[in-house]
Amino acid sequence: MDWPHDPDGEEGSEGMRKYGMAIFAKKVDEEGDFPLRFEEFLADHGDDPIRINYAKVVPAREILERVDTEEVADIVEFHRAVGRAMREGGLWDYHPVGANPERKSA
Repeated sequence: MDWPHDPDGEEGSEGMRKYGMAIFAKKVDEEGDFPLRFEEFLADHGDDPIRINYAKVVPAREILERVDTEEVADIVEFHRAVGRAMREGGLWDYHPVGANPERKSA
């Protein structure tokens, strides 16, 4: 896929130093973007590359289209909604010892 910017550049994952949720966090302003409507966020960032791990980059759309809520009030709700979507799509690589990766709660 031709990305609108380098997935590993300063606009992307900063030379492969940041992955998944950290990339999404860079795209929101905690004070100015909330409440946040996911439809608008998807329109603005759907084609942006999101590095999942050292080997995989997906368009943000692949994650955002799985978000199960229309709007979130703050950054905590944002992270929970995006996290659920990443897990639902099989794009969440970190599973703490003893955690059930199939569980779909936040």
